[in-house]
Amino acid sequence: MSVEVLYTAHAVSTGGRNGHTETRDGLVKAELSVPKAMGGPGKPGTTTPEDLFAAGYAACFGGATDYVATQMKLKLTSLEVEAAVGIGKDPTGFGLKVDLTIWVSGISEAEAQKLIEEAHKFCPYSKATRGNVEVGLKAIVV
Repeated sequence: MSVEVLYTAHAVSTGGRNGHTETRDGLVKAELSVPKAMGGPGKPGTTTPEDLFAAGYAACFGGATDYVATQMKLKLTSLEVEAAVGIGKDPTGFGLKVDLTIWVSGISEAEAQKLIEEAHKFCPYSKATRGNVEVGLKAIVV
């Protein structure tokens, strides 16, 4: 499958997990530190690649959910997505696990479940992780 690229983001990291990362345009900048839970220094005021991935995945999945809701002719009155990205040991070294929790209003529980399943098929981040990362989905109607 070929992708017709519409936009490309560029970011550079120095120093790995205890370093710095930023986009080429300078709009996103972050100091990084391995968390104490992983044996690192856990420096205050720093973040992790998992935090950055969680933020991106939550935003992407929210956009995908909005788009799919429109296609399904569902009228959402609110939408919030939380991506919880965990890193830990797996048989080959380290791996990721993602749990997506989606709060929606304006639709039924059955519609919400169908919506997030379809959004998971459509979302580019979900496509990128499929078969590589365990992703859990939970819809909550508020």
